[in-house]
Amino acid sequence: MTKRRDRLTAADIRGAWAIIPTPATDDASDWRASDTVDVEETARAVDALIEAGVDGILSLGTLGEAATLTLDEKRAFIAAMVEAAAGRVPVFAGTSSLSTRETVRQTREARDLGVDGTMIGPPMWNKPDTAMAAQFFRDVAEAVPELAICVYANPGVFKFDFPPAFWAQVADIPQVVAAKTASAATYLRDLKASGGKIRLMPIDADFYSAARLDPDTAVAFWSSSASCGPAPAIALRERVAEAKRTGDWTLARKLNDQIGAAVLPTIAYGDMDTFQIHNTALEKGRMNAAGFLRAGPHRPPHHLVPDRIAELGRLGGSAWAALQQEYQEYADLVTRTAVRIGDR
Repeated sequence: MTKRRDRLTAADIRGAWAIIPTPATDDASDWRASDTVDVEETARAVDALIEAGVDGILSLGTLGEAATLTLDEKRAFIAAMVEAAAGRVPVFAGTSSLSTRETVRQTREARDLGVDGTMIGPPMWNKPDTAMAAQFFRDVAEAVPELAICVYANPGVFKFDFPPAFWAQVADIPQVVAAKTASAATYLRDLKASGGKIRLMPIDADFYSAARLDPDTAVAFWSSSASCGPAPAIALRERVAEAKRTGDWTLARKLNDQIGAAVLPTIAYGDMDTFQIHNTALEKGRMNAAGFLRAGPHRPPHHLVPDRIAELGRLGGSAWAALQQEYQEYADLVTRTAVRIGDR
């Protein structure tokens, strides 16, 4: 096993972080199936993303089907990711659950398998208040002090709005180094509340906006789209860094607009209620259509996919595949020559 690196800090969280699915075997839509993780495709996809130049891997969130995997499947998936990454970039595995004790147990197992961090949100059977949510993160940090923590700030999933008071409290937890946020809309508010101690990571489609709001702190973003092809995410990282250096945001703005247009089918053209219901199907559907990796079929109960949703997934995959082709040569040049315009 690769020697564990020192625990990551907020300063270590930089660049383009790919969110990956949990590749599924052909029988994964059958509730009778077991061992539905395609470990070979997992290893291939992780290696391909790292070779393409991504700066980190996030996994086992919503589109990673964390809620529909067995514990044995999670172990197999995490082990395959860690082995394939071989210490080249940090790997975070989601260990969210319905209780603090279960999250601690899963996080310890992930630690023992070699991950660098976990991506978690507070237990969501009952809606937590701020005190409960903050204490949850304190408890996990105390139980597994070796791992960095990325706050999975998804209000729709966790029934929690992640208000400023929450960020002010968890900012004092050394293990809490990053947050996967939904957009740039609350970037400055949450940055101020956390005292700048946590690396706020907006989605790729909002990274440009965050960088315009605060160029010094907006240096990392997450991208599920990278699993449709990482070239646009790599290009975004570099275009924004170049714009910060030169003051010319023209190319960064162009790519930002292209990314926004490409993801519109995936978010059901702004119908977020539909997206929340069919998130997994839309995301995995576009990944399968784009062709960079094989996400495979959906695990139950999310395998019942209306034709309209399947078509949106295909449209989203085709749109991103075209963007991947447009930026492939540029991203390859950046990665091949290791001439990163951005500060990693």
